[in-house]
Amino acid sequence: MKILLLGANGQVGFELARSLAPLGELVCASRDGKMPGGVACLAADLANPGSLAAALDSTQADVIVNAAAYTAVDRAEDEPHLAQRINAQALAEIGAHAAAHNALAVHFSTDYVFDGAGSRPYHENDATAPLGVYGRSKLDGENALRASGCDHLILRTAWVYAARGHNFLRTMLRLARDRDELRIVADQHGAPTPARLISAATAAVLAQHTDTREMQLGTYHLCAAGQCTWFDFAGAIFARAQAAGLIARVPRLVPISTAEYPTPARRPAYSVLDCSRIRDAFGLHLPNWRNGLDGVIGELAG
Repeated sequence: MKILLLGANGQVGFELARSLAPLGELVCASRDGKMPGGVACLAADLANPGSLAAALDSTQADVIVNAAAYTAVDRAEDEPHLAQRINAQALAEIGAHAAAHNALAVHFSTDYVFDGAGSRPYHENDATAPLGVYGRSKLDGENALRASGCDHLILRTAWVYAARGHNFLRTMLRLARDRDELRIVADQHGAPTPARLISAATAAVLAQHTDTREMQLGTYHLCAAGQCTWFDFAGAIFARAQAAGLIARVPRLVPISTAEYPTPARRPAYSVLDCSRIRDAFGLHLPNWRNGLDGVIGELAG
């Protein structure tokens, strides 16, 4: 099995590069043609149709895993055309290539396709209603992949973080070294999900990939188990980070409402995803978000 990994230098892509390697011949691609540490790889810029087409045509992969995305949620409000190009139009092109070459396309989407007005975990077939440009572009990307007619897996995830990259955990650790008090939103609910969990689950799913894959195609939710608020998550980060020696002290945490922390893009208030479908279909174990946090803190602590 030949696998093309797009976005191989991002948070999820970096972990996928390790988890997918044992499954076959893996070709890694990034926007600038470089992996972390400066190692050269294939260049594939989803903002550039020619670059993406060249990467797809030159690789002729059996499986195309797209971990590339426009993820600047607030900036997307000012750059809707770029977000749409990367998150939606590029997916139509990936889907068309996959359909023409009988390849499987694996794509990662987001909880932001929902409006967050619910009070129970979202199922895959619940009505979508994104609140901003980012969520709409990601939903359009999902629909473009479906409309292409290719074999596909769409994996929606949420609150992604890792030991590298730009994410909530790393921001909290940085701020803890400079501030005595932090005001953290306490009325948004989700499930913090490590990139390594996403990559491990994706590899486990693809390891089961066979010619009778039709029963396993479609859209799935993939997150850590349980739920919390950003305030809860910050508290857990600091408690574990201090115990691991990553920070000397824990700043005072003040819970605030979303209204007290306005942002250009609206966030869903409740975006917990029901992951029972992917657990049942592939026999996956998705640990509680606290266990995932322990793993990332342990990685940072060396």
